[in-house]
Amino acid sequence: MILALDIGNSNIKFGVHRDGAWARRFRVSSERGKTPDEYSLTFGHLLERIGVRLDEVDVAVMSSVVPPLAATLAEMLAEAIGRPPLVVGPGVRSGIRIRTDNPVEVGADIVVNAAAAHERVKSDCVVVAFGTALTFSAVNASGDFLGCAIAPGPQAAAEALVRSTAQLRLVEYAPPPAAIGKNTIHSLQSGIVFGYVGLIEGLVGRFRAELGGAASVVTTGDLARSFLPLTDCLGDFEPWLTLDGLRLIAERNA
Repeated sequence: MILALDIGNSNIKFGVHRDGAWARRFRVSSERGKTPDEYSLTFGHLLERIGVRLDEVDVAVMSSVVPPLAATLAEMLAEAIGRPPLVVGPGVRSGIRIRTDNPVEVGADIVVNAAAAHERVKSDCVVVAFGTALTFSAVNASGDFLGCAIAPGPQAAAEALVRSTAQLRLVEYAPPPAAIGKNTIHSLQSGIVFGYVGLIEGLVGRFRAELGGAASVVTTGDLARSFLPLTDCLGDFEPWLTLDGLRLIAERNA
């Protein structure tokens, strides 16, 4: 039984994989102030709903972009299952060869998503991940990670705009009636929603061209749902892509 955890700035996604399938996947808020004991209670309560105890887990694997929170959860898991979790980083077999100037700079979540996407399509691909950051990753058919582009995520960009201005406020991530906004809400929606559609289409197009023109696209991240109806360039949507990648990596390091 594998317990996979993806620790992000806003959410922790985790799931239990047993008997060849996901028994259940969960999402909880990332709370840096919680102690290992508090997280043990949270995880234990949720896993009880599917009849699983933490001490029944064979392997725990995790990726993180929040080092302090990773340390807290690693401590919790080591105590709960009796062994430290496998933490994705240098020295861990991912099945992906990182062909960048400084491989240690590549985020664990980006590597995990690349592994899952490559396993999924077995060809050149662009991985688009919506989160606090919006990332675009290039993986070739041989499993080489060639590099990425990183932009502020739509939510982070909108919140930064509101913080920096006196008269603007957060709006729903929905397309306005027209690109030319007739009021503040529609103007903000045009800039954020249509603006990000342009960013997405532009970068996916450039990545595809640099990969040879026919790369598949695999998309993940909850906020992607707001953009999927607005463009045909986001390809195959898999909201739990990172957990699939973590499962693969756990199996490759067994």
